[in-house]
Amino acid sequence: MTDTRPSLIIYSPAGVVPTAAPVRKALKRLTALGFAPTLDASALSKHQRFAGDDAERLAAIHRVAEASPAVALATRGGYGLTRLLDQIEWPLIARSVEQGTAWVGYSDVTALQLAALAHKAAGPETVEEGVTAGFWAGPMASDDFGRADSPEGGDDVTQEVFVEAMTGELEAVGFRTEAGFDGLETRGRLWGGNMAVLQAMLGTRHFPKIKNGVLFLEDINEHPYRIERTLLQLHQAGILDQQKAILLGTFNGFKKSPLDRGYTLKTVIAYLRTLTSAPILTGLPFGHVPTKLCLPLGRKVNLVVQGRDVLVMW
Repeated sequence: MTDTRPSLIIYSPAGVVPTAAPVRKALKRLTALGFAPTLDASALSKHQRFAGDDAERLAAIHRVAEASPAVALATRGGYGLTRLLDQIEWPLIARSVEQGTAWVGYSDVTALQLAALAHKAAGPETVEEGVTAGFWAGPMASDDFGRADSPEGGDDVTQEVFVEAMTGELEAVGFRTEAGFDGLETRGRLWGGNMAVLQAMLGTRHFPKIKNGVLFLEDINEHPYRIERTLLQLHQAGILDQQKAILLGTFNGFKKSPLDRGYTLKTVIAYLRTLTSAPILTGLPFGHVPTKLCLPLGRKVNLVVQGRDVLVMW
């Protein structure tokens, strides 16, 4: 009897997985959610702080691409993908997308996602209704499906949105932002991800040159002055003014300093708004937090603001 459940491979392209328990739990949870998950052969490998040495992790990415499952789900981020970008066979990645694979992750996986956009391996900008293939900023196995402190392995909303996205039912996401943007309507190519990873790729051949896009950003453990410094670099490089809109997700995990004296992330955003012509919207539910959306990278999206409600549709 043929298994009609969407195939899903859990693989490790970046940081080491400290223990196997969260991944084992994620396999059970994803099965309960209607997928047919399997674990890549080297997903639990360890080499220094990486999930295997560079050659092993590169082989894992290529192995997943050759298998072309319905979903390629990273175990976790951490660090490591930037080391592989010069060696990845982008035509092989593009072929997996053509055959229906949705590559999902965030954090350090941003490097793979942005490079796929740069190398034309992420699929078309517009796709037919119900198509899930391509690259998605979304949850990862260990922390979003294998958490020990949750009976369900993670946040219910995150998991429900993931299932909708991977089964072709998700066509839009919404969130609440600050007042002052009522009536904004625009359209552009959705791209972005982890701020520090995106900054590190600026100026390389792996950085996508996207104009008239909708750029989203998130990060963790970055103090507001470091966030400002990065956003200023993106502004001074001409990136921000080329966007139709900028969506800011969660920036958490930093410690306040006694030197701040009223300097906050809010004042950073207010300052950036005086520099760039692109509207900056806050409140996107995405980042290193339990509840996160799934966002289709490289897709053309319509962005509409009514009052303080933001709707992003594709």
